Amino acid sequence: MHVTPSLPSLRRVPPGAWVVLAWCASTVFTFLARIRLPGQSGPNELAAAQFYRWNGMLFLTVACGLALAGSAWLGRRPLAALSLLLAAGALFTVNLGVGAIQLAQYLAVDVALYFIAATRPRRTGAVGLAMALAVLVAWLSVRLLQGWGIDTLVELTVALTVVVSWLLGDATHRTRVHAEQLRTRAAGQAVTDERLRIAREMHDMVAHSIGIIALQAGAAARVAHTQPDAAREAMTAVETAGRETLAGLRRMLVALREADHGDQEARTDGGERRRPSGDPGGDGDVDPRGRSREHGAAETAPPGEDGAGTARTVPLRPAEGLADLDRLAAAATAAGVRVDVHWTGERRRLPPEIDLSAFRIVQESVTNVLRHAATTVCRVTVDHRDTEVAVEITDDGRGGGGGTDTGFGLIGMRERAALLHGEFTAGPRPEGGFRVSARLPLPATGGAGAR
Repeated sequence: MHVTPSLPSLRRVPPGAWVVLAWCASTVFTFLARIRLPGQSGPNELAAAQFYRWNGMLFLTVACGLALAGSAWLGRRPLAALSLLLAAGALFTVNLGVGAIQLAQYLAVDVALYFIAATRPRRTGAVGLAMALAVLVAWLSVRLLQGWGIDTLVELTVALTVVVSWLLGDATHRTRVHAEQLRTRAAGQAVTDERLRIAREMHDMVAHSIGIIALQAGAAARVAHTQPDAAREAMTAVETAGRETLAGLRRMLVALREADHGDQEARTDGGERRRPSGDPGGDGDVDPRGRSREHGAAETAPPGEDGAGTARTVPLRPAEGLADLDRLAAAATAAGVRVDVHWTGERRRLPPEIDLSAFRIVQESVTNVLRHAATTVCRVTVDHRDTEVAVEITDDGRGGGGGTDTGFGLIGMRERAALLHGEFTAGPRPEGGFRVSARLPLPATGGAGAR
C-alpha cells in the first residue's frame, strides 16, 4: 500500500502561525528599541509622546487585533488578510510618531506576502505585492501633503524587503509548479513505457504463434487427403497455439487497461505521485522494464469443446523465461524447423526481467527463422556467465528476411537489450545463414540461487 510520508515538523506549522510569530517578534523589538538596555547609555529610539499613554495602548491593542485577525484569515482569504496586516502595520507606525513605516512593522506583512506568493496563483501574489507597495506610497504621500517630514531611505528599505519577500515566494511557487509538472510527466511517461512494453510483448507472442499456426495449417492442407492423422495432429497444434495466443492477449489487455486507469488517475489528481501499473511494488503488477505478471487474478478461458459456451477461469500462468525453451523448441520442431538448444555455464536463477527478455529474444529469432530462413535446422546457445547471460541463435538459411518483413522484430529485440543495458547484434553470417546475439548484464545480486 502506498504510504505518504509525513511532513517535517516545521512544515506542519500553518502560515498564519508564522505571521503571528513575526508580528510578536516585531512588537517586542519595537519596545526594546525604545528602552535603555544593559550596557547602553540610552534607548536607540525615542518613544513618541503617546507611546505609553492610554491612546497609544489603544492603538497598539487595535493593531494587534487586526494582525491576529489577518493571520487567521491568511489561509482562506489571503488578500483580505494582507489588508488587515497592512492596516495593523500602519496603525502601529502612527503610534510611533516616525516619518516612515518601519521595517519591524512590515515584518509580518513580508512573511504573509511570501506565503501568498508561494501558495496562491501568481496573479494573487502580484496583487498582494502591489497592495503592500501602495500602502508605502500612500503613507509618504499623506505626510508630504500635510507638510510633515518623511524618511525616504527607510521607506525604500522597507519596499526592497517587500519585493524580496515576493520574489522568494514566487520562486517557491514556480519550483512547486515545475515539480508538479515533472511528476505528471513522469507518470505519463511510465504509462507510455508500459504500453510500449506491452506492444513488444504482443508483437513477440503473436508473431511467433501466427508463424507456427501458418506453417502447421499449410502442412495440414498438404497432407489432408493422404495422411489424415498427420493433418489432424497439425490442426491440434494450430488449436493449441491459438488458445495460448488468446490467453496471452487477454493478459496483455488486462495490463493495458490497468495502465490506462493509472494514467487517468494521474491526470485527475493533478500530478499526485501514484504507483504506475508498472511499479514492482506488488504481486500481479507489470514493470516497464520488462517484468511480466507472475501471479494474478483469474482470467476467462475460451469455451470448452462441448459447445456449451460456458466460460471457465484459469489462473494466470507464471511469466515465461529461459526454462520454457524446451517447449519453444518442441513447437518449432513440430512446425518443421528443428531447434537444438545448448546450455553452457552454470544454470542459475535470473532476475525476472532478464529471464523474460532473453526468452523473448530467442522466441522472436526462432520465429524469424520459421518465416524467412527457408531452413530446417536452428541452433540456440544460452551461456550463463559470471556477470551476464548471453544468447545466440544461428541458422544456415537464406540469411535475410522476406520482402514483407517490417523489421519490427529486430527493433523490439534491440530495445529489450538496450533497456537492460545490454548489447545486441544481428546480421548475416560469412559462411551463410543468419546470426542473432544478445548479452544481458546481471545485477550484483541477480545470480544468487539455483534454478
